[in-house]
This record gives sequence, structure tokens and C-alpha cells, in this order.
Amino acid sequence: MGKNMREIIKIDESLCNGCGLCIPNCHEGALRIIDKKARLISDLMCDGLGACIGHCPKGAIEIETREAAPYDEILVIKDMVNKGKNTVIAHLCHLKDYNEMEFVRQGVQWMSQNQDAFDFDLQEIKQIVHNHQGGTKKTEKVEEKTTNMKSSLIMEPAQAGGCGTGGSGCPGSQNVAFDAPAGMAQHITSATPSALRQWPVQMHLLNPNAPFLKNADLLIAADCVAFSVGNFHSDFLPGKALAIACPKLDSQQQTYIDKLIMMINEARINTITVMLMEVPCCGGLLRLVQEACLEASRKVPVKVITVSIQGKILDESWA
Repeated sequence: MGKNMREIIKIDESLCNGCGLCIPNCHEGALRIIDKKARLISDLMCDGLGACIGHCPKGAIEIETREAAPYDEILVIKDMVNKGKNTVIAHLCHLKDYNEMEFVRQGVQWMSQNQDAFDFDLQEIKQIVHNHQGGTKKTEKVEEKTTNMKSSLIMEPAQAGGCGTGGSGCPGSQNVAFDAPAGMAQHITSATPSALRQWPVQMHLLNPNAPFLKNADLLIAADCVAFSVGNFHSDFLPGKALAIACPKLDSQQQTYIDKLIMMINEARINTITVMLMEVPCCGGLLRLVQEACLEASRKVPVKVITVSIQGKILDESWA
């Protein structure tokens, strides 16, 4: 193998649908969604271990051996410390999962020599990484290359108290606790009227020719939105037909696109409002709507509302 030849990911753009599920699982930050496609933005940042592969629903990512700039752990760890303790832990545990102990040593050594570059406890990080049971993924990666079974690279769910906490999985799955506003329990003293106009609401169960969809203003909300936004019924749902979906967990999402096309063309819905959470994987909901709009024969305006995990409206604009 030449000195500039190494394993690095390859993205088949004809298969990539821009869902973004690979992004939070690239701990090195080598992937970005650009022009609705996942792109490798830095050879130096890609470790070639393939943690992103098992999170691609379209099988658009694989590992190839080609000429590329050598992976540089020092460059990576310098960037990681700016992202905080949890990201550093996820990164080092990720390397340990693949038995890349030399890279782990380099990262820890750089932090030991540059403790003024960050404000978290290095000893705590060392202890967590030391206790992390890694070293299993290297074997899985070899098996994947031999059998072409990409499913062997699927990452385990984050474990409470381990390296997964706070960074190794999708940000939408992180454990976060926060207090309700002061006096909220006392304020809610009576039932709030529901603004729901129809049943069912889940996209798989909706009939695109249902009467309540005819010439309707359609609100498509991610499953978590109504639980995050306290005034969902009073401020966002009135007068609208509702569909809910989860772009990360729901299967057969092509059915969603087909139904949306029918709603646009045949039910002749008037507008579409997409309410999604701030986490990266939720962007797949907007992608489904955009794809349906491109394939439909009619044009409808689309408004996008982005919600924080604590229910604040972060952005509201017409797409």
C-alpha cells in the first residue's frame, strides 16, 4: 500500500437522499449535507472506520481504499475540544471501538499537553474512555468487507453513563433534562380544548382522499413537536388538517411521498406547513415534502417552522 493510500468512505450520490442520519454519527465532523447530498468535506478528518455506514438507510456509503491525505488525530482532537467534553468522549470511545489505540493515545497526549485549550476535566475523560468496553468494531469491519453485509456496522444504542451519553448517537436521542417554567403546574388548572379536526393523524393511516383534506391547509408535524410546543393546539393547529410522522423511525417513507403527491394533485390541498424539531434527523421530514412537491403537478406554498427541544420557535419561513 502506497504511503498516501488508505481506507476512506465513498458516497454514492445517486443513492444518497440527503436525510442527514450519517452526520451526527461521524464524530470527526468529516461529513456535511451540501446541496441535499452527504459530502465528505475533509480527507484529514475522515478516520475511515465507517461508523456512518450503518446509519445510512439507502446504503449510499461504503469504504474504499484510495489516495487520500493521511488521517491526522492531532488535527481532529484540536477541533473536538472546541465542541465540548461529550464530543471528545464520543470521539475517543469511537476510536477505541475500532481498536485504534494509537490514535486514542495521541489524542489524550495532546490534551495532556494543552489543558489550557479546554475547560473540562481531562481525568474524567480518561476514566470514562478507560472503562469503555471497546475493540469490537475492528472485527466487524473486516467481516463487512468480506461479506458485504453493512448491517454489521450498526452502532449500539447509547448506554446511560457510558461513552454514548451526550454525543455518540444522533443528537435527537440524547438524554436531556430541563425544568418546566416556574408555576406551570399551578397554571394548568383546566382542560385545554383540542383543535384537532380529524382522525386518524399518523401519515401511514391517512387516506389522501379523505374529505377533511379537500382544499385544506395541511400541517405536517414531526411526532415530538406537539409534546414540545405548549401552545401547539391554540397557535398552530386551528383550521388545519394534521399529519404526523417521524423521519427517523418510520418505515416505508416512499408511501409518505406518494400520499403527499395525491394530497397536492387530487385533494388539492391549499398550503403545507412543516413543523420539525431542531435535531438533524428531523430534517428528513422537510425532504419528504420537498420531494413530493417536485413530483406533483400542482404547486403549493410550503412554510417551515423549526422547534427547539424545549418548545421554542427557532425559525419560521416559507420554503
